[in-house]
Amino acid sequence: MAALSGTKPCPEEYVEAAEREYRRFQEGYLWAILMAEFLVAVGGNGLALYRFITQEQRPWHPAVVFSVQLAVSNLCYALTLPPLAAYFYPPKNWSFGEVACRLERFVFTCNLLGGIIFITCISLSRYMVVVHPFFTRRHLRPKHAWAVSAASWAMAILLAAPMLGFSHQNQPQPGLGPCSKTNREACVKCLGMMEDSQLETFRTYSLVLACLGGILPLLLTLMAYSALGLVVMRSPSMTTAQKLRVVVLVTSGVTVYACSYAPYHITQVLHVNAMLRWMAHCPSFTSESQAVAALNPRAFFGYQTTRILVPLATCMHPLLYMAVAPSLNCHPCHGKSEDQSPCQDLPLADTTTSQSQQSP
Repeated sequence: MAALSGTKPCPEEYVEAAEREYRRFQEGYLWAILMAEFLVAVGGNGLALYRFITQEQRPWHPAVVFSVQLAVSNLCYALTLPPLAAYFYPPKNWSFGEVACRLERFVFTCNLLGGIIFITCISLSRYMVVVHPFFTRRHLRPKHAWAVSAASWAMAILLAAPMLGFSHQNQPQPGLGPCSKTNREACVKCLGMMEDSQLETFRTYSLVLACLGGILPLLLTLMAYSALGLVVMRSPSMTTAQKLRVVVLVTSGVTVYACSYAPYHITQVLHVNAMLRWMAHCPSFTSESQAVAALNPRAFFGYQTTRILVPLATCMHPLLYMAVAPSLNCHPCHGKSEDQSPCQDLPLADTTTSQSQQSP
């Protein structure tokens, strides 16, 4: 491995000692958890997507358009989990080649960001329908949702594009023999960031992702659902049970986001910072035990834990599609007329589309 710019090279034996500590978690638990989440995420989101395609009236309501994009993004994200699980399966070894290594990290990041963006779109759509019903019915149409979806995919691809350059395959030195549990030096690595000498660049990139792909969407989602919740709770036409269902929807959406996507970006930044500090001190270590003791396990395990929580969030999205939505076909607005009751839009995935597609 290369050393940080301006410092002495980090001895390979110290780097290998640090990686042994990291592999214990990845090879012991992470690969199995990722495969289990893959099966649940593909089954749930595939079923939700099938339901949208076969049961929703055309043209799709904007809420359905965004929900379909979210399901597609979740499916694409889930498809990156098997090669990642195969990589972590002991002995940790990437056997799919350089191109697949770069594409796996790019698709992983692109659809991670896509899921975040479309959750935010769904939240803002709910906000517009409930808080600004007249404007929504008169001016917003499915074509606008498709245009926003196209722009959202473009943004996700643009933000994830640097991963094609950051990711790379690290080949072992020739003549080491086959990769095995007893000969890990011969194993191929698929790294999700640049060489150690360029970690500063990756830290800047991870900070950008944390702001644009984590904190900002979380704030928008929180504000949108807070405004929606206030309108619903003040509605005299809703029963207590209906209001409770809306509170469950709002709380579930914000909780899933706040406990998975945002922490992933934050812990990634913390992990990269910890790596930079360790690499800076590495040349001064006098033994492998000192090198291992200087590691920051909380940063590493925090980052690995959020890598588990993000796929878990994609598993939970179908529950919001399929279970919560049918129970929220309510009219929390104050008026009695159809034009004043667009709140059938409240579900994450709307099932009542015909009325809100009519011209005012």
